[in-house]
Parts: sequence; C-alpha cells; structure tokens
Amino acid sequence: MYGKESYGRRTPGGAGASENRRSSYGRKESEDRRASYGRKESEDRRASYGRRESEDRRASYGRRESAGRASYGKKANDRKESYSRNETYAGMSDRYEEKEQTEALSSGYEGQNGESAGYIEGRNAVLEAFRSGKTIDRLLIQDGCQDGPIQSIKREARKYDTIIDFVPKERLDQISETGHHQGVIACAAAYHYAEVEDILAAAREKGEAPFLFLLDNIEDPHNLGAIIRTANLAGAHGVIIPKRRAVGLTATVARASAGALNYTPVARVTNLGSTMEELKKQGIWFVCADMSGEPMYRMDLTGPIGVVIGSEGDGVSRLIREKCDFTASIPMKGDIDSLNASVAAGVLAFEIVRQRDWK
Repeated sequence: MYGKESYGRRTPGGAGASENRRSSYGRKESEDRRASYGRKESEDRRASYGRRESEDRRASYGRRESAGRASYGKKANDRKESYSRNETYAGMSDRYEEKEQTEALSSGYEGQNGESAGYIEGRNAVLEAFRSGKTIDRLLIQDGCQDGPIQSIKREARKYDTIIDFVPKERLDQISETGHHQGVIACAAAYHYAEVEDILAAAREKGEAPFLFLLDNIEDPHNLGAIIRTANLAGAHGVIIPKRRAVGLTATVARASAGALNYTPVARVTNLGSTMEELKKQGIWFVCADMSGEPMYRMDLTGPIGVVIGSEGDGVSRLIREKCDFTASIPMKGDIDSLNASVAAGVLAFEIVRQRDWK
C-alpha cells in the first residue's frame, strides 16, 4: 500500500521537472551535436587548408625546381655554345695563321714581272733547275720522302747551300699551282744575288769608301724592299743579308724597293758574323743601330762603314752586336721606344751622308 501509493503519488511540479529534464537533455544533445559538427567542420577546414597549402608548396617547389632545371640547362647550353664558339675561333685563328704563313711564303716567288714564275714543281724540273745554275732561295720537301730522286735533289741543293725545309703534304698542296708537285717545290729568287766582292768592287770603281748595309733577321719583305730603296738613295754600294731567318729577294721585295733592286746589289751569305770578320780585314768599320748606344750625332761615321740593322722585334742579335765596333742610337722624343727597321735605317743612312758630303 505504501509502495503503490508512493508509486502513484504525484508531487507538485513533477511534470514540469520531467519536461525540464527532457528539455535539458535535448539542449545538451543539440549543443553536443553542434559542437561535434563545429569540431568536424573546423577539422575539415584545417585539413582542407593543409591539403591546399601542401599542394601549393609542392606546386611552388615544382615550379622553382623546373625553373632551376631550365636555368641550369640554359647555363649548360650557354657553356657548350661558348666552348663551341671558342673552339671555332681557335680553329679559325689556326687556319688564318696557316694561310698567312703560306701567303707570306708564296708572296714573293712570283718572278720579276709579278707573274707566278718563281715556283718550280716536280722532281725532274727541280733537279734540272739546280743543275742549270738557277738561283733557288728555298727547297720544300714533303715529310717522309726519302727515295732516290729526292736524295739526288738534296745533294744538288747542298752544293749551293740552299735552305731545305721539310713540310707536310698539305702545305705543298696549298702552294702548288699545278697540283703535281711530286713532294718537292723549289722557290726561285726573283732576282739574282750578287757576291760580297762585287759590292766592294763597285765602291772601288767609283773611288769611294765602301758604304754597306748588313741586315740581321729582317723577315718582312716590305722592310727589306724599303731598306734597299734607302740604300740606293743614300749612295750605299750594296746590301748583305743572311740565308737563314731572313726574307729573300722576292717579287714583294722588288715592288717595295720601287725599282732600286735593279741598281743596288744584294749579297746573300751563310754566316753574317764571319762575313763581318772578313770585311774588317779590308778596313771596314761596323756601326750597330741600338737604343743603348751613343747618340749618332756625336759619332764619326765617315770612312769605310757598314751599318747593321736588326729586326723590329728583337733588334740586332747579341753575337752580331758584339762584332760591331760602335753602337749608335737615334735620339727620340716621343712616347714609344722604337722606330720601324726601315725608318731607322733611313735616319742613320742620311746622317752618314751628311757627315760624308756636308762637313
């Protein structure tokens, strides 16, 4: 009775409390759902943002890496292109130098009238040229040629103390005009050489003290031609040049001399130093043009004299300079320290003329 009544009894406000409990539970459940949804939405947003940020980073890194690769590739290509250009320029330079050397070698062996008559090609033609006494400046033989006819040509060349150069076949092909050089080309002089005694004889015939030019290592044909021209106008009796390390009487020399080569004898000797010693025995004094010498205006340049002129680059060689009796310098006022070889020869030559004829 007690329990039943207790069970069936309603206390005041019981229904409201139940509703409150249900309302509270509903609110709590709704809040939990909203909170859960909010957390889930926030997590989704963070995850989405993270994915986007990660994708952006990867894309950015990919772009930078791609750009870096492109830059590296461009630099590599630039380096390859630069290297290729350098190789090309080097090859062009080598070819140009070889062409220049070939042109220098062939520039003067053209004959007196400029025609290409200075080259003698072929074994029989070269051998007969030597046997007939034709003046040969230089003999070019292909590397490796040692057969009988070549040996005969070499023997003839040595009789006349002709310079022999062994060169590649390609060089002979470049020089050859017929295309049938047979491994040998002779370079004939455009003019005949005189003997040193012929020069001294010319001075005796005129009743004058010998006046000579001796040229040491002058390899530029234009310089040689200009010095021959100066020698003629200054009244020198002749010019002496060495066989080696010097240009010969080429057609270019003849043109640069403006015709003086027809009147001024040029002798070609094997050893310039030995020739000077022989000339000293005949009473000739030698003056060397050199910057370290005494000013030429203070020197006595009269009497039998030989003027020694060296190349522009190296000047007079030590051995030749030591054989000279005097060293004369040309006073200069400018900023550079040397004159062209032919100009120096002209200045010194006309100081000799002044002292001889205008004292």
